[in-house]
Amino acid sequence: MRRSLLRGIAPLLALLAVACKAPDPKAELSISDIETYWVVDAAKGGEQYIAPAIRFVLHNKGHEVRDEVLATAAFFHEGRPGETWGSDWQQVVPTGRPLQPGGQLVVVLRSDARYHSQGEPASMFGHAAFEDATVDVFLRIGASPWVKFGAAGIDRRIGSRSVQADAK
Repeated sequence: MRRSLLRGIAPLLALLAVACKAPDPKAELSISDIETYWVVDAAKGGEQYIAPAIRFVLHNKGHEVRDEVLATAAFFHEGRPGETWGSDWQQVVPTGRPLQPGGQLVVVLRSDARYHSQGEPASMFGHAAFEDATVDVFLRIGASPWVKFGAAGIDRRIGSRSVQADAK
């Protein structure tokens, strides 16, 4: 009896295991139009703050509606790749507005680590203590593993060219 019960349940368990398999982010998603820059944070006590950021377009190239897409970025000082200098994490698909197959959306991730100075934000690029930064971007779908989608150096520029062009 036990064997016949197991024979009846085994195909069902195999079917459930296949159905519960986490999607492959590289097969389902892509990114394009990567842009890096520095954002100006609110001044505090006479100090100006800038933080590195990355902006990209996320594409759902799969055939499934996606409502649990997460993105994270790890920021580094250039030349020190193993030493994280800030990060960001977001659920990038808004609640109630899933990413349809063929759909796309703009994602902006910015570091929680910043430079500060009493001068103008752009003047920080010329300071002797300023170090350029790089970023690694990872995506996941639901419970899938985090997958690296790109790496880039942060441009020495305040603000996004894309946003500036849209404002004109």
